[in-house]
Parts: sequence; structure tokens; C-alpha cells
Amino acid sequence: MNIKIIAVGKLKEKFLKDGIAEYQKRLSKFAKFELIEVPDEKAPEQLSENQMAQVMEKEGERILSRIKPKEYVFVLAIKGQERSSEELAAEIDHLATKGVADITFIIGGSLGTAPEVNSRANALISFGRFTLPHQLMRLVLTEQIYRAYMINIGSPYHK
Repeated sequence: MNIKIIAVGKLKEKFLKDGIAEYQKRLSKFAKFELIEVPDEKAPEQLSENQMAQVMEKEGERILSRIKPKEYVFVLAIKGQERSSEELAAEIDHLATKGVADITFIIGGSLGTAPEVNSRANALISFGRFTLPHQLMRLVLTEQIYRAYMINIGSPYHK
């Protein structure tokens, strides 16, 4: 299986890069894992509604350009459906059983994801009502993908 995360913005913090690299190494036993960064749209601190929509649209175009038609897409969204680790693991396992070879997770920019990106999603998922830095979310998501594989093989990693 191919697992891809598309995220808006460049990851700067070394400790986050190191954590993601560790889980990427662990995941390599189960899937090809790729983290794709698309540039965030530079914008002033205070934005009008129209300017926010323009920023999300431009970031959305960059995201959508990196998705192939056959990919199963999860978009991380505040209004998405929450899943437990076990539910995500079951969903990934079910997709593999159905022959889905490419799963993509999308982490939008600070303003969220454009409606066009959300429309492309097969599922909107949420990691709860907490607000987490987008950079940190990459590490959390990568760990949860690894955890899903550990659950699916019956590993004691998930307790």
C-alpha cells in the first residue's frame, strides 16, 4: 500500500522532522510512505473573508495537483468525523481488502482546506476539538497511521 500525507507549508522544527522520520522508518515494513509539502500562500495577518477564500483556493489548487484520481483521500477537518485508533485501523484494513492501493491524508493550512479539496475527499476526519499546530499534526497523524498497522497485525504496541 502507498500512504501519502499532503501538507500545506514547510516543516521547520527538527524534533518534528526526527519524529516523522522514525515513524516513516517503522512504516516502511508495511507501506510506502511519503510526506509532500505544498507551499503555503503568503498573506497578511488580518484577512477579509474574500482574501481568506483566495488563500484557501490557491493552497487547494496545490493540494489537488498532487492527488491522482484513484487515490482514497482523507481530509483532516475540524468538522470531520472523529475516529478511534481502532476505527482508523479497521478502515485502512478494509480499504486494503477492497484493493485500494493508494491512501492520501491531507492537512490544510492555518485557514483550513478549500471546499474543492473537501469535495474531493472520500472522508473528512477529525482528531478532536483540540486546536493543534499544523506542523505537530503531521507527527500525530504519522504515528496514528503506524499505530493502525500495529493494531491490524495484533502488535502489543497499541495498549
